[in-house]
Amino acid sequence: MEYQHTSVLLKECIDGLKIKKNGIYVDGTLGGAGHSEEILKHLSSEGSLIGIDQDPSALKNAEEKLKNYSNFQAVHSNFHDIQNVLLDLSISGIDGLLLDLGVSSHQLDTPERGFSYMHDGELDMRMDTTSALTASEVVNTYNEDELTKIIKDYGEENWAKRIAKFIVEERKKKEISTSHELVEVIKKAIPAKARERGPHPAKRTFQAIRIEVNNELGIIKETIKSTVEVLNPVGRIVIITFHSLEDRIVKNTFKELASSCVCPPEFPVCTCGKESEGKIITRKPVLPSKEEIDCNHRSRSAKLRIFEKAD
Repeated sequence: MEYQHTSVLLKECIDGLKIKKNGIYVDGTLGGAGHSEEILKHLSSEGSLIGIDQDPSALKNAEEKLKNYSNFQAVHSNFHDIQNVLLDLSISGIDGLLLDLGVSSHQLDTPERGFSYMHDGELDMRMDTTSALTASEVVNTYNEDELTKIIKDYGEENWAKRIAKFIVEERKKKEISTSHELVEVIKKAIPAKARERGPHPAKRTFQAIRIEVNNELGIIKETIKSTVEVLNPVGRIVIITFHSLEDRIVKNTFKELASSCVCPPEFPVCTCGKESEGKIITRKPVLPSKEEIDCNHRSRSAKLRIFEKAD
């Protein structure tokens, strides 16, 4: 399948990075390479861009798409490992990091990847197709309590306990092996009246399983903190999120980095000695325009936040 992906908040990301022509930048979620291509257009031959992605098909596409840029290098890794990636490339500091935490259109639209409840395919959901844990393993081997917790915490699904129970009952009869088989189980679990309101009944459960398979939430805070350590002065971190769980982590981590004191409020003077590591550029998240949402409905839930390291 041809690799297609529309970059979300493209201009806002480029503006947010405040690109220096000779700077060193990292696109930690290379994906369809739309953001990367735009970053490269703003760099001189002395600047450089490292693109990281855990999806081999994304890397292959990006290398072909950006083959005319000699100052671009693609790396098969997870953005969580950014410090080791830079160490391997003998890079001591960068001027900016971009993270687009959404699932790419290509991943959603490729049925065999199993990401979408709209297409039938094997229950996979791995962003890194070389990793071990799949959605099928989560659905067919996690116990009822584990499934309930994942669907409730990661999917914010009110019917989590009932969905988990129905999954466990269904897999006693036979393994749940495809997207549509799982969708049917979820539909049975959620009462008809509840299914009439809100998004597709399987949306939250699919999100939850995908987050579990790829450990999406567990690595965000650590990545931000480890990136700040390798950011050059006034370097920036630009992050796009697509649901409240991710956005909350980004918002709170930026706030923690920007704060200059973490002492309890009742302390008369500061004793912690913490210094602010930078400032939050976006007090409120940047949202897509109506025009962008009309052109790309998948951008409708996107939020962009920016942090700048201290000088």
